[in-house]
Amino acid sequence: MRTTAEKTRRDGAGQWWALAGFMVAVVVAAGVGNLAASGAADQYAGLDRPAWSPPSWLFGPVWTVLYVMIAVSAWLVWRRVGFGAALGAWAVQLVLNAGWTPLFFAGDRYGLAFAEIILLWLAIGVTVLLFARTSRLAAALLLPYWAWVTFAAALNYSIWQLNS
Repeated sequence: MRTTAEKTRRDGAGQWWALAGFMVAVVVAAGVGNLAASGAADQYAGLDRPAWSPPSWLFGPVWTVLYVMIAVSAWLVWRRVGFGAALGAWAVQLVLNAGWTPLFFAGDRYGLAFAEIILLWLAIGVTVLLFARTSRLAAALLLPYWAWVTFAAALNYSIWQLNS
């Protein structure tokens, strides 16, 4: 027999409001980054970058897809177990995600941004492990994000070294 909370999570309009809430959370994280990254395209273009660095126009579309996947993954976990350690880890990684852009672009703190992105990478790993206990699909939805952050960490490190 399902509890009222379980029924609300899995059925009816409440689940769609929850999905909207997770979407809002990722939009807020993205918004923090966007505020800190005003003029980022010009700044990025002016940096010494490795030959394998992507063009600045690629970041927006990639992050849009990733943020949708991040929100949906949290929603899938919430639908199964509600709020708990897994979604706590998700919230931590989202805060770390929001904190990277101000360090890198607004603060020009490439070394500190690299240290922060390593923490983000670890937090995503913990989130993936915790999500996998509840929903393999939710964990799988975070894998492209984890891969992109791996790439971003390598890029961050290279830019730090080339511009120090």
